[in-house]
Amino acid sequence: MADRIFEEPRLADVYDFFDSAERPDLDPYIAMADEFGAKSIIDLGCGTGILACRLAAIGKEVIGIDPAAASLKVASQKAYADRVKWIHGTAAMLSGLKADLVTMTGNVAQVFIDDEEWMSTLRKCRDIIRPGGRLVFEVRDPSKEAWKDWNREQSFQVIDVPEIGKIEKWVDLLNVQLPLVTFRQTFVFQKDGAVISSDSTLKFRNRSEIIDSIRGTNLHVEDIRDAPDRPGLEFVFVTRFPG
Repeated sequence: MADRIFEEPRLADVYDFFDSAERPDLDPYIAMADEFGAKSIIDLGCGTGILACRLAAIGKEVIGIDPAAASLKVASQKAYADRVKWIHGTAAMLSGLKADLVTMTGNVAQVFIDDEEWMSTLRKCRDIIRPGGRLVFEVRDPSKEAWKDWNREQSFQVIDVPEIGKIEKWVDLLNVQLPLVTFRQTFVFQKDGAVISSDSTLKFRNRSEIIDSIRGTNLHVEDIRDAPDRPGLEFVFVTRFPG
């Protein structure tokens, strides 16, 4: 089940407004699609579809899949969304499909807090990648302890969304029992006073644990890159299916 921030329609509708319009975190994925000569791409955990639509705009064959119907509804209203095949579900629903590149951006790779679910997802990605194709995903480096900044004082924002009005948002850290970190995002819609919160838990696997999990699925770690939008704070794993 998707977290409320992705599944609750009011939150999904405003999700993109809290991110930088330029989304620099997605630029490397656009560049890698060209670097690797990928013509077909599956964006696993596509959310509101920004990456999928950007890839479709440059002529890629794209599938966006996500368990949150509300996020997919937002995605379907974007420019070039008609060029993307949208699937409501998880990696388990990708059987029979093939792609040159599979991506997991943002926190997607860290939402799999159960190790078997994580391994199952990696195996499914391996199965749908064509020989010579790649799986690319990012994870936060646990040694940087990003959660120390997840508090109201450092995260408070107020934005004004057209036709919706001003919305307050902040993050509260709820629990740290490494490798699991749980936090709450709270939204206050000033127009009607509605307060909606969403709790999330991420698993912070270290670099060695990620490498071991990849090797256990017959994928090859081709490269580990930095994340330009968070230099020194994340690992971007580039894995390849030999062939």
